[in-house]
Amino acid sequence: MKRRDAVIVNDPDPFHSIVPYVMPKRTEAEVSTTCTIDVTELLKFIKKHNEEEGTNYKLFHCICTAAARTIYHRPKLNIFIAGRKYWQRNDITLSFVAKQKFEDEAVETLMTLKVTEDMDLDMISKIILGDVKKARSQGSNSLDKTMQFVGSLPRFVLEILFWVLSRMEYHGIYPEDLAKGDPNYTTCLLSNLGSIGADSCYHHLSNFGTNSMMATIGTIYKDEKGRDKVEITVTLDERIADGFYFAKSLKLMKYIMENPKMLMEKIKDPVPEELPR
Repeated sequence: MKRRDAVIVNDPDPFHSIVPYVMPKRTEAEVSTTCTIDVTELLKFIKKHNEEEGTNYKLFHCICTAAARTIYHRPKLNIFIAGRKYWQRNDITLSFVAKQKFEDEAVETLMTLKVTEDMDLDMISKIILGDVKKARSQGSNSLDKTMQFVGSLPRFVLEILFWVLSRMEYHGIYPEDLAKGDPNYTTCLLSNLGSIGADSCYHHLSNFGTNSMMATIGTIYKDEKGRDKVEITVTLDERIADGFYFAKSLKLMKYIMENPKMLMEKIKDPVPEELPR
């Protein structure tokens, strides 16, 4: 079997080899946890760079960078299951939603970011800012236009279409033009709820596509000691790795964010093997 977006994971352990048959749907295998991160030093780091160097770093940019670096060094997070088989994704891709305006009826534009091993916070921040600005000035992107056309089709046509697409996905021949820019075909979908003053929350995965990880980001708040904290709720497909692997991965992401100088290093640069308790 072959796919254009991933390579097959040969010989998973006996337990994981049967899991896709016991739990064939991604939504049957969801696990969710909320991680509280101290961003006091990170906010100082952002303010210092923005004031002294004229950058426009945001907390969201830092979270994207930390998530990408964590995924790079914890590659099982970039596995998905399709056609009852395990696949290692070729690229690290993050997706998120940008509202045209902060209004109830404002149009939402879906955006994706491909992260390479030589990127750092500065590069990722500039790409996100540029893509968001472009999307807001244009009002939509190619995926939005595709969804608008597909959504206008009669219901019975949509039912047939999505049945056909689901079978194509099962056999690894889903059209590349449709997958490009679709958050269901990225490593992780992030929802920045803090930007609208909301708390992080559980968000389901989808049985459509290959996305195995979803994260929601809450608003910044101060704890009883006056420290700035933010909560990130992550939902994962538990079939791709075990709980120990997930816990260690979240610990690494937290460590990177609480040591913000690491954000200026390249994604591929080494990270500590063992983290302080």
